Parts: sequence; structure tokens; C-alpha cells
Amino acid sequence: MDLWIGNKTYRKLVRMENLVSFRQVVQETDLFVHASTPLEDITRELILRHRGYIEAYIKRHPEFVTTLKPCRISGPAPIIIKDMAKAGEKAGVGPMAAVAGAIAEHVGADLLSYTDEVIVENGGDIFLKTNSLVTVGIFAGASSLSLRVGLRVDSGVEPVSVCTSSGTVGHSLSLGRADAVCVVSKSCSIADAAATSIGNHVKSKSDIQKAIDFGKTIANITGIVIIVGNKIGLWGELEIVPL
Repeated sequence: MDLWIGNKTYRKLVRMENLVSFRQVVQETDLFVHASTPLEDITRELILRHRGYIEAYIKRHPEFVTTLKPCRISGPAPIIIKDMAKAGEKAGVGPMAAVAGAIAEHVGADLLSYTDEVIVENGGDIFLKTNSLVTVGIFAGASSLSLRVGLRVDSGVEPVSVCTSSGTVGHSLSLGRADAVCVVSKSCSIADAAATSIGNHVKSKSDIQKAIDFGKTIANITGIVIIVGNKIGLWGELEIVPL
């Protein structure tokens, strides 16, 4: 199976012969899902559930949505909130840096009660559990490497997450100028927060190695890809394939 990530252009390019594809949008959450059966209604219910947890917590703790620094949770909180806070703490960023990945992961994990294979994409952040290898191509804006290289991902044993952040594409907050920072982890929340944090360290091509060295210090990530212009940096347990 082939999958392109980084912006919603890839949604027109996905080839998933053995899975059903559908989209569900709830306010800012825009998920593209592949599953063994149509699960539109269940997916919408899950989005509303997990968004509800986040929205209710933010009403009580408005600083959770505004801080750009790690935020420790004191007292009871939903699991998705704890995951976001833990991811932000590991990566050195605010918890909302993990929100897209957290929703993709929690919705995807819940969908596994209804399907043995699922791919959930949320703004370039992907949660995968499939029975066959998936090639994830990386969209990197105007870079000559955009959609020219991909990651071969094996999620047959347990779910894998691949998240991408960009300082030149899209409207998500980034303090860097990387065309794409792609992070692989078992945790979609951590991969999302780490991609943002690593991307903040990339101002130019000369920062690629420095950013990778920083990324290597973030716990629970297994691979990093950084693209700036015509340069690429790689680290970790990655299988890179040409597209």
C-alpha cells in the first residue's frame, strides 16, 4: 500500500485496494480513514468523544491550550490529556503540539475494536495498524525531494505512527524553516510533539545535523527524517525508498 503525507494533496493519491476510505470532519478535526469496513458513524462518535475530553479540560484549564512550554498535569484528567502533556514534556513543547497526533491515535486505537486494519490521518499525522507494508511518502512543499522519498512502515505486530511538521507548508505553528520533519514512533502523540520540537531547531540546511542530534535525545522515537530544500537528514530504524 502507498500513502503520501504532509498535506491533504496526498489524499487524492492514496492507493488502498483492500481497504475502504472515508473522511470525517468535526470542527477543526479533519480525519481521513482507511479501514476494512465503512465506519463513518463510529468514527464521528469517536472524534466527538475525544474532542469532548479535550474541550472540557481546556474550559477548566485554559492555559493548557495557550502555553508553548511543557505542562504537567495535577489531579485527574482524561487519558488523551495526559498523553498530550507527557508528549509535550518529552519533546520540550506545549501539549497542544501533540493534539492532532493524539486524536489520530485515540480514534485509531478505538477503531481497532471494529476493524483489524486501520489508518487514520489527521493533518499529516498518521496512526497505522495494517497487515501489509505501507509506504509513506513525504510531502515537503517546494523541496525537490517532495514526494520523491518515502518510508516503508511495518505495523503488522503493533501500531506505528508517522507524524510530519513543516515550517514552510501549512498553518500549524512552527518556529523553524524545515520543509518537512518526519518522526516515527509507537506513540502518535510523541511523534507529533517531537516533529514540532525538532522542526523548531531547523532554520537552514546547516541545522539538519544539529536538529537530528537534538531529536535523538527525545525518548520513544525510532526515526527522524528532515528535509530542507535539496538536503535530507536521516536517523534511526528507517527503511527509505524512492517514489
